Amino acid sequence: MTAHAFTPLFVFALTASVLLQMWLAQRHINHVRRHRSAVPAEFAGEISLSSHQRAADYTVAKTHFGMVTTIWDAILLAAFTLGGGIQWLSGLTAGWFDSAILAGVAMIALLAIANTLLTLPFSWISTFRIESAFGFNQTTPATFFTDLLKTTLIAAAIGLPLVAVVLWLMDAMGSNWWLWVWATWVGFSLLLMWIFPAWIAPLFNKFEPLPDESLRARIEALLTRCGFRAGGIFMMDGSKRSSHGNAYFTGLGAKKRIVFFDTLLKQLNGDEIEAVLAHELGHFKRRHIVKRLAWTFVLMLGMLWLLGQLKTQPWFYEGLGVHTPSTAAALVLFFLVLPVFTFLFGPIASMMSRQHEYEADAYAAEQASSSDLIRALVKLYRDNAATLTPDPLHSLFYDSHPPASLRIAALKRLG
Repeated sequence: MTAHAFTPLFVFALTASVLLQMWLAQRHINHVRRHRSAVPAEFAGEISLSSHQRAADYTVAKTHFGMVTTIWDAILLAAFTLGGGIQWLSGLTAGWFDSAILAGVAMIALLAIANTLLTLPFSWISTFRIESAFGFNQTTPATFFTDLLKTTLIAAAIGLPLVAVVLWLMDAMGSNWWLWVWATWVGFSLLLMWIFPAWIAPLFNKFEPLPDESLRARIEALLTRCGFRAGGIFMMDGSKRSSHGNAYFTGLGAKKRIVFFDTLLKQLNGDEIEAVLAHELGHFKRRHIVKRLAWTFVLMLGMLWLLGQLKTQPWFYEGLGVHTPSTAAALVLFFLVLPVFTFLFGPIASMMSRQHEYEADAYAAEQASSSDLIRALVKLYRDNAATLTPDPLHSLFYDSHPPASLRIAALKRLG
């Protein structure tokens, strides 16, 4: 491979990726609009036409906006690479420090800041225009910028030392540096999962023990039946930012927590909440979390090995607009351009995730009630304005959960 060959290959892959995303998005918009005038028959008794049309309009608005952000992201990627952005930042920071590691950390930090500032208007529009237009946004401008500041400070406090360690390992550990970096990244990831619930999440939201005693008793009985031990059952003030409802597990070992958004607790009754929790427990009992972690770790090992092969190739740098190779430039270039070449593999991850959702639904049907889970899902589809009629091909690329009609039909068969 030469730089003269790799540059057009990258341009072709970037262009093809953007065009494919545009085509999928337009298919999705057209499909949703075609089915806007009638509620699917299987939902006709539970979801009104006005709710269905609101979900269609919300989906179209988000997808249109997603097309704009996709084009902007591609422009930024081209500017940072072929446009000389990374090369300029590398030269700038190299003049600040004698240490290559400190210069590399500074370059990566400046790149992250630049990317954040250049995409900030899109986050603002998404929050205060689209989400607000459909009645979901509860975020104030003060909360928006406070979140941004907290996120930046946490990323700097945690991420910059990690980047420094990675750059040192890449330079100091010889040809097998990628094994050392992988082991460090795995350890860091597990540590972050362990500390996140108690130390990081409370910086953004308020968590309090579930106040409904009768619901707490039902949940504890379900946990006992499922043989699951939790470090606490909490309600989170999700309504502080959005009216969307959700529930999730977080943490590792004794730090595992069950968290319900306050909005979800208002949307569902006790039977439905128990069914939703049984679904989440299904992910643990079927070892989906462990499988996903293992798969992520294996993929990262392969990616770091590939980076190890590219790190010493001049054409890799030159072909992406960097004329002064460095360890930091290799790291940044690789993870910036990787999604361009791997977008076509998206359906594989989606199919694996969907299979896990079906298995978790089946577990919920065993431990709680399939009819209760169906009612809960229908309410969540309605209240969160989730489209009931996604384009199948778009869904295959992007959706980690099965389409509503397929998921409900599977639960009815279980019932």
